[in-house]
Amino acid sequence: MKLKLPLYSCLFCLIIVSCQVKKNNQPIVTKPPNVVLIMADDQGYGDVGSYGATGFTTPNIDHLAMQGMRFTNHYAAQAVCSASRAGLLTGCYPNRFGISGALFPHSKNGLPTNEITIAELLKEKGYATAIFGKWHLGHLRQFLPLQHGFDEFVGLPYSNDMWPVKSDKFPPLPLLEGNTTLDTIATYEDQDMLTALYTEKAVDFIARNKEQPFFLYVPHTMPHVPLGLGGKFKGKSEQGVYGDVIMEIDWSVGQIMKSLDDNGLTENTIFIFTSDNGPWISYGNHAGSTGGLREAKLTNWEGGQRVPFMVRWPNQIPEGTVNNKLSSNIDIMPTIASLINSDLPEKTIDGHDLSGLWKGKTNTSKRKDYYYYQHRNHLSAVRNATWKLVLPHTYRSYERTLPGNDGKSGGVENITLENMELYNMVSDPGERFNVISQHPEVVQELMVLVGSARDELGDLNVDIPKGKGTRRNLIIKNQK
Repeated sequence: MKLKLPLYSCLFCLIIVSCQVKKNNQPIVTKPPNVVLIMADDQGYGDVGSYGATGFTTPNIDHLAMQGMRFTNHYAAQAVCSASRAGLLTGCYPNRFGISGALFPHSKNGLPTNEITIAELLKEKGYATAIFGKWHLGHLRQFLPLQHGFDEFVGLPYSNDMWPVKSDKFPPLPLLEGNTTLDTIATYEDQDMLTALYTEKAVDFIARNKEQPFFLYVPHTMPHVPLGLGGKFKGKSEQGVYGDVIMEIDWSVGQIMKSLDDNGLTENTIFIFTSDNGPWISYGNHAGSTGGLREAKLTNWEGGQRVPFMVRWPNQIPEGTVNNKLSSNIDIMPTIASLINSDLPEKTIDGHDLSGLWKGKTNTSKRKDYYYYQHRNHLSAVRNATWKLVLPHTYRSYERTLPGNDGKSGGVENITLENMELYNMVSDPGERFNVISQHPEVVQELMVLVGSARDELGDLNVDIPKGKGTRRNLIIKNQK
């Protein structure tokens, strides 16, 4: 692979510019805000400095949080790659249209073409749109980003461990540009350049589109295993290669922030950072931290689905604030739509407009509860502001087995939870104390929420596959 890598830049100075322009004494015209959305892959709740990370530093991500709002009760749409990304881009529980688990190179399905993404919504408003990073919503042409509202795409069609190095059942791992293969990721060294490549593309996109509103989506491949790392970051952290990888992602955030500053766009840009799910702790020292939360990726315990989330928009979102309200990545689309005065698609959207909450009006939050789904369409839990009711279900446990080391996975144990459990998310976010016997009235209240979830989306755990006809495009037979 012979792709030119960018030079690593130094730290930057903050340049504040106005997004308002006044010419010839005409009324001030405000350009619609740009949107930058960065999402790491498998970065845990405890893998950011402002969330308690140790062994490495994330000064740029922390600076982003200090300039905006950091959320502590924020959830991925699901605890696994494809479903999580489908929820983020559409504002829906991914089960609503049949995306579950992770798609593979042999999968014949993907994000349905009649689902509307954030990119399509913004494109209708005149935005330039781009994605540089991991797509993972279908590798066939009809499912790729250019068919879902993006003008530009450079990145991987699915996870970086779906390649011949792991199994001869996998085809060569392609690096795509638009709808075509640009190159092949054939070695671990090829993966080392991915974070820098996405960053270079993002910075270039900002410079080319500074005169018009844009949506820039950077879903990093890292820190999903196998870990790829640019040479200048090797040995930089006290936590080994995983910490080094997080520091390179932090560098990437800093470079994109600097590009906005250099082009006078900081004040008029909504900048979001989050993760697609919790860490894959089965990989031991090549995995991250849940910050003390229970279990990890692929489970609907808090370690699998609670993720870091911060958003900055100068003069609109109060600086240095911490928000403990319930929120999710499925809320991003309706919130952005509200902030740019765009109508939502004429179909059920599960996300809520949290624009008031983002702007510091804590009594305006519209999200009161959340549904946790697992695998195909198994409802595993529901929660409100205080309580989480966990329903009987089977899950993969990583906490009961020894982790792997140096890129090799450890064990996993399938656990079947026979009875419901209740946890106080305020006093016990680690889900260590089941208090169901002490609060029957809470269980009764949350079972009403369970009934609503099953009416909406069904529940295969109790043989309720469809609900009341509100699910769409039930393409689940080819997914795992």
